[in-house]
Amino acid sequence: MTHWLHPDAEKELGDAAEYYLIHAGRVVMESFLTEYVQVRDLIIQNQKLALLTDSGMRVCHFENFPYSLIYEANENMGPQIFAIAHQRRKPGYWEQRLT
Repeated sequence: MTHWLHPDAEKELGDAAEYYLIHAGRVVMESFLTEYVQVRDLIIQNQKLALLTDSGMRVCHFENFPYSLIYEANENMGPQIFAIAHQRRKPGYWEQRLT
């Protein structure tokens, strides 16, 4: 099974990786990207793993970084990732992407 990544979520991933590279170094950036891949693969394997929100979206938290994948489970196409959201910034900002 595969997944879909919203273009804005892809930008968020790149921005976060760049931030960690500049402010914490290559090792931390690579750890962040590795954790993203682990979380992504986990939700691909089990789309119903994460907490279901009132909006029908699911939220899967990273373990070592303050980020979450916001996604919609889709049995046919795999998880539809709408945001890679920092947990302490602008809650719910990504909801505009659902329309």
